[in-house]
Amino acid sequence: MGHQPIFKGIATALITPMDENGIDFDKFGEIIDWQIESGIDALAVTGTTGEGSTLTDEEHRSAIEFSVKRAAGRVPIIAGTGSNDTAYARDLTRFACEEGADAMIIVTPYYNKTTQRGLIRMFETLADASTKPIILYNVPSRTGINIEPTTFAALADHPNIAAIKEANSNISKIVETAALVKGKLDIYSGNDDQIVPIMALGGIGCISVLSNIMPSQTHEICARFFAGDIAGAAELQLRYLPLINALFSEVNPIPVKAAMAAMGRCKDYLRPPLIEMSEGPRNVLYSLMREQGLID
Repeated sequence: MGHQPIFKGIATALITPMDENGIDFDKFGEIIDWQIESGIDALAVTGTTGEGSTLTDEEHRSAIEFSVKRAAGRVPIIAGTGSNDTAYARDLTRFACEEGADAMIIVTPYYNKTTQRGLIRMFETLADASTKPIILYNVPSRTGINIEPTTFAALADHPNIAAIKEANSNISKIVETAALVKGKLDIYSGNDDQIVPIMALGGIGCISVLSNIMPSQTHEICARFFAGDIAGAAELQLRYLPLINALFSEVNPIPVKAAMAAMGRCKDYLRPPLIEMSEGPRNVLYSLMREQGLID
């Protein structure tokens, strides 16, 4: 491969526990400790699930700083530093590097989108500004733009661009990307329902929402796969599918916040325009959580 992966296995796309007054750092610290004690391989903070796009600049920075200190080198901390404004993303990336984050995850620009050439320029600009490896995050359902396989290939030789978080849901495109970047970029699933399929193509794990509530069980999917028990990994992938679907029955992180609140790990508070989960989907989620023994 020629490079060390940022992590292998499961990185939790961590929620940011909050209330009306801002980030609840007591709960944040407890969640980080519990995740690490449960055997998680890395933690991704201030991303989509962490409501990075509605954190104030000060909150965004303090959440990165806090998680690096709290993890204290036990697992890699991956900081979400992407933006639809390249200059802002560059400042945040530099800050996260200085604070000791182990890697950055940078999403494609949203709303103003740009072209594939524009994506290449943005990611190269941010990678040039970074002293740490970068994960390119592709999530067209949110941003309205897809990173094409040829674009990944064009970025693959940059020394600071290390990996892909692929959430475009299109396995055919992911196969094409895997063929083009072979050995140069690590591929992580960005969708919990595709952990095993993407690992079967040579992916090395997942940046997961499910692992917020089931860190050890989600980790086990990868552990079985890496041990050569593909059938066992697939069995867990399918067993947890109803719960995964419930966690995405409304916009993420609405359901996972409701789930974590039910487990006593945070308040069920989201930044507007996000809103607490509606009753029907919530009842389905809670009954599936009871089946898994996560709540009484």
